[in-house]
Amino acid sequence: MSSYAGRGVHGQVVRQLGARIVGGDFAEGEILDVRALGAELDVSLTVMRESLKVLAGKGLIDARQKRGTFVRPRAAWNLLDSDVIRWRVETGDGERLMRDLADVRSLVEPGAAHRAAQRRTEADLVALGAALAAMADAHGDTAAEAEADASFHRALLAATGNELLARLDLLLEPGLRERDRLVHARGGADDPVPSHRAVLDAIRDQDAPRAELAMLDLLAKAAEDLGHVSATRADAG
Repeated sequence: MSSYAGRGVHGQVVRQLGARIVGGDFAEGEILDVRALGAELDVSLTVMRESLKVLAGKGLIDARQKRGTFVRPRAAWNLLDSDVIRWRVETGDGERLMRDLADVRSLVEPGAAHRAAQRRTEADLVALGAALAAMADAHGDTAAEAEADASFHRALLAATGNELLARLDLLLEPGLRERDRLVHARGGADDPVPSHRAVLDAIRDQDAPRAELAMLDLLAKAAEDLGHVSATRADAG
């Protein structure tokens, strides 16, 4: 689901309530007083209802006759939603999120790189090369760096020739974008181009074992960059 950040008054209400739910201000099963929240946020009941529909679509709340609007269990939340991911980071749950993302990537991407080296087409190489070039051109532009990184990993999954693997971008990309935002916003992160180029070179050479090892090296570097962010935050705290 697309982000509602910055979309006028509706976006502001969605963000404020979503962050409060994700951050634990409202307990699981708690009934929300819609009118009182509307008064607190100084918005109309219509705006509240429309905003709550968005949050319901993200799995955070539900409404039942005779019960009202209530907070759903965490197990029902769409943890892959880009807004939910952002709210987790903003409310202090980012470390767990990034640890889980790194774990998933370690299971998926080395194998995907191995398979991509075996099955890649010329079109796949063009897509990977374009993403790498965009990554080099984006140096210092956090948003452009995140977009280029997402494009590279999306192209990598597509290069496996497996439609199911290709759609794992829906699982990985929202978290990957947030990770990139955190790392690149800190400044001083290592140049990501060489590690990604090593993966592309191995895929181009159809050297599956080397592609897998290159991806493992890339993930190790990603973990190191994120570790620097965590250390910086700890020092600041």
